[in-house]
Amino acid sequence: MITQVSTEEAKKVTTFDLSKQENGFLIELFKDQDKTAVYLSCAKPGAFKGYHLHRVRAARYVCLKGTMKIILYVNGKREEHILSADNLKRLYIPANVPTGLENIGNEDGWLVNYPDPAYDPSLKDEQLDFTQEELDSGEYLKNL
Repeated sequence: MITQVSTEEAKKVTTFDLSKQENGFLIELFKDQDKTAVYLSCAKPGAFKGYHLHRVRAARYVCLKGTMKIILYVNGKREEHILSADNLKRLYIPANVPTGLENIGNEDGWLVNYPDPAYDPSLKDEQLDFTQEELDSGEYLKNL
């Protein structure tokens, strides 16, 4: 049996918060043609990423490094989940659930996400961004 070994480029993108400060990066870990099936999201210590929701896809997070607070708004109610490399858990987040990620540790926080379905860059307007005020007031529910 002959096995072929190959390599391919893994895209890394620097991420920024709303005030244009660098807050981490994303790395595409596994591609299925043009779609990203698995990616790593890194947040610097103290960094916040979000708030946003995905209209089409769910998220599945596992924290491989550091400690991350995942803030969700489920049916208008705020929920917080702590994911840590010291206590491995998977967190499933359905589509249409606003999500924020906050690194509450002293080192980079690494979240692996297996989106379902895979991220498709051709889907426009699939992601909606929100402010804390829109979420706390329930204003975001009008967009669902």
